[in-house]
Amino acid sequence: MAFPEDVLTEDEHVVLHLHPHWKALLRPALVLVLGVAALTAAWVLLPEGVGSTIALYVLAGLVVASALWLALWPFLVWRTTHYLFTNERVLLQQGVLSRDRRDIPLTRINDHAMNQRFIERLLGCGTLTIESAGERGQSVLRDVPQVGKVQTKLYELVEAHHDKHSLGDGEMREILADMRDGKPLRDSTA
Repeated sequence: MAFPEDVLTEDEHVVLHLHPHWKALLRPALVLVLGVAALTAAWVLLPEGVGSTIALYVLAGLVVASALWLALWPFLVWRTTHYLFTNERVLLQQGVLSRDRRDIPLTRINDHAMNQRFIERLLGCGTLTIESAGERGQSVLRDVPQVGKVQTKLYELVEAHHDKHSLGDGEMREILADMRDGKPLRDSTA
C-alpha cells in the first residue's frame, strides 16, 4: 500500500510523504480491545452448556464483524491515505477499493493555512488547508502530523519553485537592455 513512485515525473523527487496522524487509529484499537475483552469475559462468565456455547459463537461473530467494520476498515483507510509533497506538486491520494488522487502544482498554490485545536496541539497534529487556483479551490488535509513543520516546508517548496521558474531583476534588466540594443534574445533556461 505504499505510494507508487511511477506517478512522479523524471526530475521530481519526494520531499515529504505522510499519512494522517496516528490518532486516527485510536478508535479502531479501542474497538478491538473492547471486543476481545467482551469475548473473554463472556467465555469466563457464561455457564457451561449448549446455550452458552451458542451465545459465545454469536458474540464471537459480532466481535469479528465489528472488528472488520470498526477496526480493520479505518486502518485500511488510514494506510491508503497519502499526503505527498514533491519539489513540483502536492499529491493527495486516498481510497481502499477505489482511488481518488488530486495533484496540485506548486505554481497554482495561492495560500495555505494551518489550524490546530487544543487536543491536536497536544498530539502534534492539525488541519492544513491548501488554496489553489482552479475550479476545486481548497483542499483540506485533516490530521496532518507536525502540521506546523509541514506548512513551513510547503511554503519553502512554493518559494523555491517560484524562484526557480521566474526571472530575477538582474536577468530582466539584461533582457531589456539586449532588446534596446537590438541583440537577439538569449535562452534564459540554459
